[in-house]
Amino acid sequence: MARGKLDIETYNKKRDFTKTKEPKGRKFKGKGDSFVVQKHDASRLHWDFRLELDGVLKSWAVPKGPSIDPGDKRLAVRTEDHPLDYGAFEGVIPEEEYGGGTVMLWDRGRWTPEPGKNPSKTIEEGHLHFTLEGERMKGEWVMFRLKGRPGEKGENWMLKKVDDEFTGPGDALVEEGVRSVTTGRTMAEIASGVDVWKSNCGGAKGGRSVRKGGTAPPKFHKPQLATLVDAVPAGNDWIHEFKYDGYRLLIATGGGAATAWTRNGKDWTDKFGSIMKAAADLPGGYLIDGEAVALGKNGKPDFQLLQVSLKGGDADLAFYAFDLLFEDGKDIRKLSNLERKERLAALLKGVSPPIMYGDHVVGKGEALFDAVCAEGGEGIISKKASASYRGERSRNWLKIKCVQRQEFVIVGWQKSDKRKGFRSLHLAVRDGRKLVYAGKVGTGFNGALIAHLSERMKLLAVDEPPVEVPRAARRESHWIVPKLVGEVAFTEFTSDGVLRHPSFIALREDKSAKEVVREEPKHLPKRATKAKDADADSFGVKISNPDRVIFPGENLTKGDLADYYAAIEALMLVNMSGRPISLIRCPQGRGKHCFFQKHDSGSMGEDVKHVPVKESDGEMQDYLCVEDAKGILSCVQMGTIEFHGWGSRAKKLEYPDRLVFDLDPDVGLDFGKVKEAAVRLRALLADLGLQTFPMLTGGKGIHVIAPLDQSADWQKVKSFAERFARAIAEAEPAMFTANIRKNQRKGRIFLDWLRNQRGATAVMPFSARAREGAPVAAPIAWEELKSFKGGNAFSIRDANQLLERAGSKLLAGWGEAKQKLPKA
Repeated sequence: MARGKLDIETYNKKRDFTKTKEPKGRKFKGKGDSFVVQKHDASRLHWDFRLELDGVLKSWAVPKGPSIDPGDKRLAVRTEDHPLDYGAFEGVIPEEEYGGGTVMLWDRGRWTPEPGKNPSKTIEEGHLHFTLEGERMKGEWVMFRLKGRPGEKGENWMLKKVDDEFTGPGDALVEEGVRSVTTGRTMAEIASGVDVWKSNCGGAKGGRSVRKGGTAPPKFHKPQLATLVDAVPAGNDWIHEFKYDGYRLLIATGGGAATAWTRNGKDWTDKFGSIMKAAADLPGGYLIDGEAVALGKNGKPDFQLLQVSLKGGDADLAFYAFDLLFEDGKDIRKLSNLERKERLAALLKGVSPPIMYGDHVVGKGEALFDAVCAEGGEGIISKKASASYRGERSRNWLKIKCVQRQEFVIVGWQKSDKRKGFRSLHLAVRDGRKLVYAGKVGTGFNGALIAHLSERMKLLAVDEPPVEVPRAARRESHWIVPKLVGEVAFTEFTSDGVLRHPSFIALREDKSAKEVVREEPKHLPKRATKAKDADADSFGVKISNPDRVIFPGENLTKGDLADYYAAIEALMLVNMSGRPISLIRCPQGRGKHCFFQKHDSGSMGEDVKHVPVKESDGEMQDYLCVEDAKGILSCVQMGTIEFHGWGSRAKKLEYPDRLVFDLDPDVGLDFGKVKEAAVRLRALLADLGLQTFPMLTGGKGIHVIAPLDQSADWQKVKSFAERFARAIAEAEPAMFTANIRKNQRKGRIFLDWLRNQRGATAVMPFSARAREGAPVAAPIAWEELKSFKGGNAFSIRDANQLLERAGSKLLAGWGEAKQKLPKA
């Protein structure tokens, strides 16, 4: 469009107001300060950024949406002025009309020009400087007009974030902002309903929001992830599925529409039109987990074909549904894998492609794996049949690959003297907080992919490599910001951590560079699932003096304890993996000298990891940490009986993921009083909105545990725990005391809140205790609490029973609720 023709008259000329419900343009007097951003899916998806100025909305189309990274400059194409009424428009513009497509009210708020500057003047000069107070866009921003080229009709500007407290990853706002700030609807839900908008000048126009299909769509929930292992688990308590070669999607249905989320919660509804159109016909209130694939000529998933399809190709897309999280609006994640799949099969009975039921086999995993590999497939996924759905990586879901294949961060490229573009790409993976060089990949590219990658890398160029690269690999190399992620197949890693025989597969747009770590298959012992068949040797740990009696009253040995931990390791690691821990070591047995250990000078061995922690005096200390069965058993080999853990994990050390109240009764107090106190505590915490889970401590008490979402730091959690405990002790002094002194208890129960402070520990679920009877700390359900006669109901002899209980409906979802710390 020609410059100078961006006024409100231009807006009116482009629209037929007998066909579109957009407001007719008119100019108002006054100096309003509103701004809005509308997500607009027209011929291409973009974000319309609008500032109220001189009685109209000055408007720009931002193709990639606003970035809160000060290093990003986002193109903003100036468009015609819009009327102030348009600031509340949300709905559908008919396809045959100008700008036809879906419009979401994505952000709104107030804007303030830079003091001393007249925006009416500076916009004509080609620059704006302002502060936003929106629901999504906040802080200081600048815009400036680019110098036009000869014959260019458009007026191109740049939108840029100024460095302040509201900065962050570039696409954070775009990726997280998938719903309207006014109606809470997704783009798909808006497309399925009627227009919704209100005039800024008072009075409603258009229709009210209408959802078809009754039940509202569920919200996004984190998907369960699988652990890479080196063998297929045996036994009929495992189900096995194909590992589909595509993009993981969670599809929510409701309101006659459907929304597709990636594993990270990005809204990818617009990328899978044919699948989402079919999903919109499903009943409302369902959240389905599955994989979107492109089917090749042989009818099998083809990942490279899927990449082409997402860029505008016409491949046959399909969605293999393999799990169901919500059913008719009800959360069913606590049900077993088999029961959820049965309900999913019933939902999809009679449903035609492109949505298909992802079937499974029970047992016979090795036969399926061999067949998949023989046909050139990627591998299989094995799932514990009795397990509930957990939104994290666990050993209840395992992945076994036919060939090694994973994601790598692209950090640079090497110039080619034979073809246009590059000869190879430099790759890296994350090791802790830093990137580590992983070698080069120079095969698997075609001309189109080379051109596309070259264009993407051109925009990310930097002078120095973002990782330490061997001198020999630097020749004729260029470097980029480590943002792009590619999937690569290879035979193995060399001893130097470099890929051998790599081949590039495709870019991964659904995964961020910060997620990319080296995947090393966990060892899966060739053993049955019963505890009697598990021992330390199966994990490669040699236990010295296995016949030494460490529980003399029960004649239980160090070998017996090691076998218990070998059997129960998967249950232990659910709660303990990656958490700073302290050990109670009794090298000569529980009746002899025992001591507490939280640091390691190196004597524990390489399988016991370290977590660097800054102490209160400012010094850094290495705390103990275990990540697998070998780590647990290495501790047992060094005389460990008990495992106690922090209330946070190493990855987010300063933000606890659980609140623990230890009910410690006065000497001689009946266990019935402890159970009564636990039930009372459960009710009091429920009044504050916290769901809790009980655990027998293996001693005389009970832990009442409330999982947290890690949004509150240690100071807030400690403060809440102390204030809550003291308030309850004051309100109900006959039952509780918050005073740690034993002489103050006198027939009462000490409500121990001290475990909720930085550095404090609590005994981990399934840990053995260095006490008479070789008891263990055991999770239980509230409904069975009354049947227990003491906190030591289970011992290390009960590994089989504990395994069976953990997979039962009774304990399904124990400890899994992630919740905010109450403000009160």
